[in-house]
Amino acid sequence: MMKQARSLLSRSLYDQSKGKVVASSSLRGFATWADSSPTQRRDTPKPSGRVFAPYAIFKGKAALSIEPCLPTFAKIEPGNLRIDRRGSVMMTFMPSIGERKYDWAKKQLFALSATEVGSLISMDSSESSEFFHDPSMKSSNAGQVRKSLSIKPHADGSGYFFSLTVNNSLLKTNDRIVVPVTKAEFAVMKTAFSFALPHIMGWGRLTGQVDTAATQGITLHPKTDPMQLELEWGK
Repeated sequence: MMKQARSLLSRSLYDQSKGKVVASSSLRGFATWADSSPTQRRDTPKPSGRVFAPYAIFKGKAALSIEPCLPTFAKIEPGNLRIDRRGSVMMTFMPSIGERKYDWAKKQLFALSATEVGSLISMDSSESSEFFHDPSMKSSNAGQVRKSLSIKPHADGSGYFFSLTVNNSLLKTNDRIVVPVTKAEFAVMKTAFSFALPHIMGWGRLTGQVDTAATQGITLHPKTDPMQLELEWGK
């Protein structure tokens, strides 16, 4: 018998516009199909929408969700593809407002580039990393909104502190969200980052992983939803 496990995670993260409070029990859900017959599995149609598979870490004062954002491609003559927008690994920080409750409306985003992902992958237990983002750098609006992501090891070597600071001089706000990450959680992140890296670079298209639309020379934009399109500075 076919069984479907509904993804509370997908529904919770997708419904951003209402500024809902997200419960950690909802975020732990995942969508999957299972059945007892291998023949039935072969006949099961593939999902036509986006797959939600973030890696989420829940702690007492904040939560951290991580997932890759694939690049988009544009058609160039004669029917070839080139990168239109580079991919990233999106980190979503949410402050806690109660036991196992996190405020999605007050989330903060930080999009890691391919090079920044490489920096995290190469970190060892004694190293620190810090990244600075300014969307208006080299313009007259530089410094109006600044984001800083700091990753520092625990003193006892048991993990890391992920600290995101967002200073917005326009709104006169200064937010800071800190999530402690264990060695095991960081190991999962590094392995996932290593897997995602060539895909956010668009190199998956160079290894034969091209779908029908690409082979027909159609402008290719990965199936996505509003959350995927809401980039780091779209808030």
